[in-house]
Amino acid sequence: MTPVRIKMSKITVENVSYVYSAGTPFEVKALDDINLSIEENRITGIIGHTGSGKSTLVQMFNGLVRPDEGRILLDGADIWENPKEIGKVRFKVGLVMQYPEYQLFEETVKADIAFGPKNMGLDEDEIKNRVSECAGFVGLGQNELDKSPFDLSGGQKRRAAIAGVMAMKPEVLVLDEPAAGLDPAGRASIFDGIVKYKNSTGAAVIIVSHSMEDMAKYCDYLIVMADAKVFMTGDRDTVFSNSSQLENIGLDIPQITKVMTLLCEAGVNVSKSIYTVEDAERALLKLFGGVR
Repeated sequence: MTPVRIKMSKITVENVSYVYSAGTPFEVKALDDINLSIEENRITGIIGHTGSGKSTLVQMFNGLVRPDEGRILLDGADIWENPKEIGKVRFKVGLVMQYPEYQLFEETVKADIAFGPKNMGLDEDEIKNRVSECAGFVGLGQNELDKSPFDLSGGQKRRAAIAGVMAMKPEVLVLDEPAAGLDPAGRASIFDGIVKYKNSTGAAVIIVSHSMEDMAKYCDYLIVMADAKVFMTGDRDTVFSNSSQLENIGLDIPQITKVMTLLCEAGVNVSKSIYTVEDAERALLKLFGGVR
């Protein structure tokens, strides 16, 4: 009998608040008494309108931003208990900022992906294995690995930059708008690589995105931010079933859900609780006797 793997809280956020430009006329409360947990072996999506606090929150997970109040716990330990050790946290919590391809700088893609593992002090064989494995996650072959990063396409550069963070084998992988600006094929390639990384490592993966379609397709769990607070949490069905509440805070539901809702209201026997194009295709083929 295969043992059941129990999901554990990897990151816990306790009563966290943060204010930008405190005590000045430009003071802005970015986070207001946030409490939540991030589980391992799960893809958690964080959604919210611009200025809701989601980017500030994820930058706290690896210590780029320190809370004014409250604690960030990694495996139950406060990451700021010993500030001199915060660098070690950043090996465990890898953060991919928006447009990470602008941070590529080595002579070859292979060298760029290897940069993080070398800084960890790993031996050459382990570095080589990690470069190969993580290039595989994001769909880069040997031909791309031997090139200069600046000879790659925009989508390939993005994948190389993400592979560089994956190669450090972080226990928590955080990605802020990882597919921003890419075409549908490029988006799918990025997200497929992220899913492969999670399945291979059991890591906690956190994705920030404005795309409701991407969140619906790839995330197991969602955190909705609004006005510096956690507005709602739950699995995909729980969150997107509250469409009116999402619209009230300036968010939306996937376009395909709107289409299926209109069909349902027009008398077509389909569910309103469909959030991806693939699910809609299966439902319509089943309804009309098609074969998939």
